[in-house]
Amino acid sequence: MLSDTPTNLDNVSERRRVREAFKEIQHQIDHCLMKLITEGKKIVQSIEVNSRGLEIFSKSWLPGGNSATPKALVFYCHGYGETCTFVFEGVARKLALSGYGVFALDYPGFGLSQGLHGYIPSLDLLTSDVAEHFSKVRDKPEHRGLRSYLFGQSLGGAVALKVHLKQPNDWDGAILVAPMVKFAENMVPNWILLKILIGVAHLFPKLKIVPHQNFVKMAFRDPKKRDLAAYNVIAYKDTARLWTALECLRTTQELERCLHKVALPLLILHGEADVVTDPSVSKALYEKASCQDKKLRLYGDAYHSLLEGETDEVISTVVGDIISWLDHRHAVEFSKP
Repeated sequence: MLSDTPTNLDNVSERRRVREAFKEIQHQIDHCLMKLITEGKKIVQSIEVNSRGLEIFSKSWLPGGNSATPKALVFYCHGYGETCTFVFEGVARKLALSGYGVFALDYPGFGLSQGLHGYIPSLDLLTSDVAEHFSKVRDKPEHRGLRSYLFGQSLGGAVALKVHLKQPNDWDGAILVAPMVKFAENMVPNWILLKILIGVAHLFPKLKIVPHQNFVKMAFRDPKKRDLAAYNVIAYKDTARLWTALECLRTTQELERCLHKVALPLLILHGEADVVTDPSVSKALYEKASCQDKKLRLYGDAYHSLLEGETDEVISTVVGDIISWLDHRHAVEFSKP
């Protein structure tokens, strides 16, 4: 079946068609997060046109029952090449079962949202798209007064931080999983090649020529889950587009200079054997962030994809750490007079 997947997913209509064709197969794969029951939760998905005229796919998972009020709202920013409709669905279900409302979207050019597949012309514009969508959700009458947390993984960690810096007073905390604050040295081309790529990018920004290694092998420690990654049929798996790669690199350099401006409560989770994003910069973020309420959790031999590519035991621990952090904050807030 996977051999029937089209190789050209540049257009969103083809991605949506492929996703629909493989949806039931994805839900049956042998991954610990995909085995969770869907009962007891309210799941809604939609496609809406944003202020830039782009069709944005979004999905939400809420505690079951029409009268169930979430403990808090969690807003997810996905990683590079990803979608909110694959393994993250399992994380969202776990959070909803624990009483939290979860909201996510696919960035323009990724997953089921409109745009050239894998192309990021501007991470600043992408951040504005994300902030706009999340603000609309938070402003709904039924959500007013509820605490709101950002949740970002890899590139999504960078996006979450940029949303916070754009809206410094709007968020009650952030969960950052292997945040893209700095690439590991092996991921960055040498300076001569980088200069050449920058020059070519101004002429051919959408070109796919950035050298890359086998990302799944680098990011997934569990061999079984490496094989399951193939079922994420609408993920962007091709060579990175030139301008996208340079935007990601520029953003990491920008964020490295702004670590001291991060002022919201933090939970930072990182695998110590991560060779995609540098765990040392998560340590620097923990040390330099101006907030006092912050926690850094490092996981022994774990790789980059803590929620998708580790053993079931590690994944369960990571998800448990996230829920425990949220529950503690909820308990503290609930105990206030």
